[in-house]
Amino acid sequence: MSKRPTVGPRSQARRYAVLMLYQWQVTGEDPRAIRAQILDDPEWLDALAATLRGDEDDAPVDPRLRLRFSQELFAELLEGVPAHLAEIDAVLTGVLDRPITQVEPVELVVLRIGVYELLFSPAVPHQVAINEAVELSKLFGSYDAHRYVNGVLDRISKRRIAGTSGPGGPQGGE
Repeated sequence: MSKRPTVGPRSQARRYAVLMLYQWQVTGEDPRAIRAQILDDPEWLDALAATLRGDEDDAPVDPRLRLRFSQELFAELLEGVPAHLAEIDAVLTGVLDRPITQVEPVELVVLRIGVYELLFSPAVPHQVAINEAVELSKLFGSYDAHRYVNGVLDRISKRRIAGTSGPGGPQGGE
């Protein structure tokens, strides 16, 4: 029996962030309330984690795995994406092939997280931010969403490296 690859704490935080930012995007609920909701409901968090890991429905959940995600990154994304939404969407609007309102909602959340990391997380190399967003779009997006997400974020990254787009000047990855 092959063992399922483990998901790192930062990748898992991004997975939770996609779901919570989707909720924020759809409902307009305060991101802090959404964060409290995920941390205050251990059974729901267990079920969510099991689903994201691909566990069987009746598999027992180890409570030690409950908070095995980067709570710092999770909080940063839940606060940072809404706080910088105008800047993020301005950058996206400059590279999208359609109006932002026509991007599938889940893909838009993934793109916003990717752009946030490209613009405001200098410790995250550009290629890591892009790869993480591609993996998120494979997990949550439509069939070919990962190709679209990769293309959009790659264009943004190249423009940032060239110093032609976004706040904070040029930024390169490792």
